[in-house]
Amino acid sequence: MPSARSRVLYVSDLAYPAKGRRYGDEDVFLTSRLREDFDIAVCHPRDAAALMTGFDAVVVRNSGPVLHHQEAYDAFRQRALADGVRVYNQLTGKGDMAGKQYLLDLTAAGFPVIPTVDRAADLHRLPDVGTYVVKPKLGADSIGLEFVTRDRLAGLSYEDRLVQPRIDFRYEVSFYFVDRTFQYALYAPRPDRRWDLEPYEATERDREFAQRFVDWNDIAYGIQRVDACRAPDGELLLVELEDLNPYLSLDVLAPAVRDAFVARMATSLRGLIGQETAAPGAAGTG
Repeated sequence: MPSARSRVLYVSDLAYPAKGRRYGDEDVFLTSRLREDFDIAVCHPRDAAALMTGFDAVVVRNSGPVLHHQEAYDAFRQRALADGVRVYNQLTGKGDMAGKQYLLDLTAAGFPVIPTVDRAADLHRLPDVGTYVVKPKLGADSIGLEFVTRDRLAGLSYEDRLVQPRIDFRYEVSFYFVDRTFQYALYAPRPDRRWDLEPYEATERDREFAQRFVDWNDIAYGIQRVDACRAPDGELLLVELEDLNPYLSLDVLAPAVRDAFVARMATSLRGLIGQETAAPGAAGTG
């Protein structure tokens, strides 16, 4: 059982220059609040593997795109799984944590997601639109993203790349969950200003949409953000299932909503720490 004051290693790149987001401010706030329940040390993602021994859990938060420290992240992940380290989010996620393959899997399974293919032979499955989005399977933060016309699709290299139609959506909306429980929603009324967010009153149908993806994912303890766009026909389509280190935009929330989120996160983290360590690689390990 965990002690009265569990030790948590909090992984964040406080100085990462995220466009439209203030990683450092958000994590300074979160750690200041979580210190009410845990003994916390903060480290850079490149140092996590070397420092995590002796902590009851490792929280991976605003650590920046893994592409910028891929070798260090791979070493951290491999060691954490081998040693049964409790990681928050758990390392069993099937969303962005594992690359963009989930977009193909969800498309094939008939989920409401922007249609996605990774082979020239499957281009006929995409709607005929003026512009298509080409993105790397291991991309993040729009790194490597490219817009092309349909006549260029056949000549592209599809090695480790995805193709989707460019959707003229009304707006983007994000749904935030702790474990599998909905917490709040935010949206960007202007499509050209992704991080200019406002509170969004999610309908029951909206919540059901987002809940499907969270329930599909293999994370029992952790924070997930379901990013969607409102298509011209009024339906929501999944853009991204962020299950590694989703930015939370806590500064946009009303104080009561923000307080409730922090309290729920603390409860979730206590739940993870209270779990018996599973065998390396088993479901629930992390």
